Amino acid sequence: MEISAIKERLSLSEVLKHYNLQPKNNMLRCFMHDDKTASLQVNLEKNFYKCHACGKTGDVIQFIEDYETSTGSVLSKHEAIKKATLLVDGSRLSVDGKKPTTNNNTRGTAENLGRTNFLGERSALFLENTFSYFRKALYCSNPAKQYIEKRNLDNSILEIGYNSGQFHHGERKSEELIRNALEVGLLLDKGLTYTNYRKTGETDKGGSPNEERQKGYSIFANKCIVFPLKNKENEIVSFYFRSILYPSPLGGRNDGAKHFYLKNRRGIYPGYPKSDTKKLILTEAIIDCASLLQIKEIRDNYSLISCFGTNGLNEEILTAIKDLPELEEIIFCFDQDKAGKTAVEKYSKEFKIYNPKFKISTVELPNNDVNETLQLHSEEIFAELLNNRKDVFLSTEEKKVEKITVTEEKNLRKSVQSVGLFGYAQSDSIDFLQQKDLLQNLNQLIEKAGIIGEENSRLLLFLITISYFNKSPLHGIVQGSSGSGKTHIISRIADLMPQEDVLRFTRITESSLYNWGEFDLFGKIIIIEDLDGLKEDALYALRELISNQILSSLTSIKDKKGNNKSTNKIVKGQFSSLSATTKGELYEDNMNRSFIIAINESEEQTEKIISYQNRRNAGEVDKSEEQKAINFIQKIVRNLKHYEVINPFATQIQLPNNVKNKRRLNEMFQSIIKQITLIHQFQREVKNGFLVTEIEDIENAVEILFESIILKIDELDGSLRQFFEKLKKAFKEESFTRFDAMEVTGFKKTQLQFYLNDLVRLEYLKQIGFANKGFKYKISYSDNIQKVRKDLKEAFNKQLEELKKKK
Repeated sequence: MEISAIKERLSLSEVLKHYNLQPKNNMLRCFMHDDKTASLQVNLEKNFYKCHACGKTGDVIQFIEDYETSTGSVLSKHEAIKKATLLVDGSRLSVDGKKPTTNNNTRGTAENLGRTNFLGERSALFLENTFSYFRKALYCSNPAKQYIEKRNLDNSILEIGYNSGQFHHGERKSEELIRNALEVGLLLDKGLTYTNYRKTGETDKGGSPNEERQKGYSIFANKCIVFPLKNKENEIVSFYFRSILYPSPLGGRNDGAKHFYLKNRRGIYPGYPKSDTKKLILTEAIIDCASLLQIKEIRDNYSLISCFGTNGLNEEILTAIKDLPELEEIIFCFDQDKAGKTAVEKYSKEFKIYNPKFKISTVELPNNDVNETLQLHSEEIFAELLNNRKDVFLSTEEKKVEKITVTEEKNLRKSVQSVGLFGYAQSDSIDFLQQKDLLQNLNQLIEKAGIIGEENSRLLLFLITISYFNKSPLHGIVQGSSGSGKTHIISRIADLMPQEDVLRFTRITESSLYNWGEFDLFGKIIIIEDLDGLKEDALYALRELISNQILSSLTSIKDKKGNNKSTNKIVKGQFSSLSATTKGELYEDNMNRSFIIAINESEEQTEKIISYQNRRNAGEVDKSEEQKAINFIQKIVRNLKHYEVINPFATQIQLPNNVKNKRRLNEMFQSIIKQITLIHQFQREVKNGFLVTEIEDIENAVEILFESIILKIDELDGSLRQFFEKLKKAFKEESFTRFDAMEVTGFKKTQLQFYLNDLVRLEYLKQIGFANKGFKYKISYSDNIQKVRKDLKEAFNKQLEELKKKK
């Protein structure tokens, strides 16, 4: 059993009961030192303890280790975990860790018989009814439906449910349901209580009106999709749960956990194979098995069983296989990583020893696992992959399994080069991520997808957007004048992402963000096409989600009896976002939390865009090639996994002192370094589960983020700075009218006047004359932004050179 599962199932209150410890007001005398007054606090809700005298703290496993050590036993961490596992399994242990002798009195026998009976018919009936509820809950949950759609699972064919954590609420709630749920492990007793407010006028026996204390429970495998495990009689005897939230948004003990099973796991997915089975497919994971199960051709010609991981071909599965009298062939459909291939080799030898007549074969997938292959290819690929499966025990094999067999994808394959589309097969997307000049090649690929020019900006926006699967996602605001293409670029960047994860809004009302479900904005990309259309309340809510990843609001609702009651509405938002605005200075609070990207409004960029538009209208741009590039980039994004990143050089490179909001910008600078490290995850060292940053990542971050840092230093926002630089170049010390400025800059009257007024307000321009005769303007402050840029670049280069010397 995994440590995360032990901590989920074993409560601190159960451990305290085991050691006959009874805290008073959640306090105990600390057993780690001579404690005359109770100084050790136990938090039964969050399952941790802390001594306020000696500072000792830990979870349930650490408590077992510390307490046993204090009694004179020498208990290692491994032994503490083993003892915790026994407690989870319901074994009653003495303090020395040994099982007590069985008391064979009448009462004990009756309890054992009752428990045996429950684990039979009563258990199966309860689990069947519960799974029926889970299936209905799936249809009512948008996040769950989106998750299975993302995994390309068809719930109209497959048996899939969803644990929303509500199965024991409302009219369903009863003492019997609670008892059964506790018995199978769907509910966990953590010693929690809560106050239930009743109708006015009702009192308890003591005369206290309107409230009563009720027991609360922790929900096992909350916010998970559910698959049933079945016995030989085709009865549901257990469940497998897969979290739809990963990394876990809850923090604490379950952070990062994604697979859960009920205690005393038994049963097979999708069920015991038919006795006349001749060809049996074994998959490594249940979702892989479900992916194949929904394909009619496979259902009609093969039986399927899912193992529980590479070490999960257990005794029940082996027995079921050995009971198949007509079985001729076992086909492994395991993952393509080292662990999967090692497991296939190991189990193949064992099956061959058991029955030398068995044919043992393996399917070589074009992707890491079955479900990834289903997501990125049509179902037809599996028929051909199975037809070309490889005999494990053939020493020579002339015919190799083709990794890509779909004709269209064969035609798209190209050799890996520094330019071009690099091929579009999934295996090529891994090759792509392993290239030396990854960022340069990715930037060229983004251009192939239809984003012209804006080389550093588009790459920065891409890095910001793919941070949505991180625990601390990033946010970007694109600023530019009206018609400059700011909305276009964020929309096209969004097109490069998996579309099931993208939410696009043209308008957000004041209360709309508060009305999402608790996890509806978790692991998403939010695109706001016009930030200018948001009112202050909506901007405030957006800022809170960006800063704290949570919105909490007290609101009134009606219960089932029509009574008003207050409730705390929670929305958790772990998402990356891109938005566009013409009025950057109005959103300083938002900009402090976001990267600022200015649209390039130069004549050179305009020429690039016009040239592209003309070529597209002339039919010289192949739209299908653009779409292929988009699809390939989406495959690249899907191949990226979440890692925590360590930057060993973080203390050795500093931002300049003249940067505004240096504290926030420094964190953002480090975040981009992490993103660049993450996208190089197939090339970087993994140390203790952390990706390690290299100096090359810092160099790339400086290059990509340089313009955004300049915008943080500059008093003028991006489009206003570009406007002012045009005026400086054209007029220097000469006075000019707004018509002169219009001719030089190409801006229309309204936008031009807006910029002129801003520059006068900021004292960069001096306004001369009177309104009735027409104002003239003269440059009053000619700052040298180019010198600032040069000095900043030199400062960064100097620090990078120092890093390279130390290395």
